[in-house]
Amino acid sequence: MQKRKKPKFIRQGGKNLKRVGLKWRTQRGSQNKLRKHRKSRGHIPQSGYGSPKSTRGLHPSGYQDILVHNLKDLEKINPEKQVCRIASAVGKKKRFEILKKAGELKIKILNPQKIEEKGE
Repeated sequence: MQKRKKPKFIRQGGKNLKRVGLKWRTQRGSQNKLRKHRKSRGHIPQSGYGSPKSTRGLHPSGYQDILVHNLKDLEKINPEKQVCRIASAVGKKKRFEILKKAGELKIKILNPQKIEEKGE
C-alpha cells in the first residue's frame, strides 16, 4: 500500500506575508477561522493524515533505506526488501569498493556517483 499525498501545512498568512514564513505553527486565537476549521482556510495537521504502518519510514520506491558506511554494512542488506544509501562521509576510494561490491550482490544504490578508479 502506498502513502497518500498530504496537503501542504502552511502557517496562516504564510503565502501572503514573507515575515510570517511557511513553517507550521498552530493557531491559538479564540476567534481564529483556521482553528475553527472554516472552509477554504487551509488544512491543519491531524492524526488522520498519517501514513499506514506498513509504508511508514520507507523510501518512495517501496524499499527500506539503509545507510552504509563500509563493506561490512553492505553484506547485511537484503536486496529484495532493502536499498542502500552511501554515507556522505565515505571517501572516493571506499565508495568505489562499495559500488563494486553492491554490483556483485545486486543491491540497488540510491546515490551512486560516477567514479573512475585511480590508475585506469
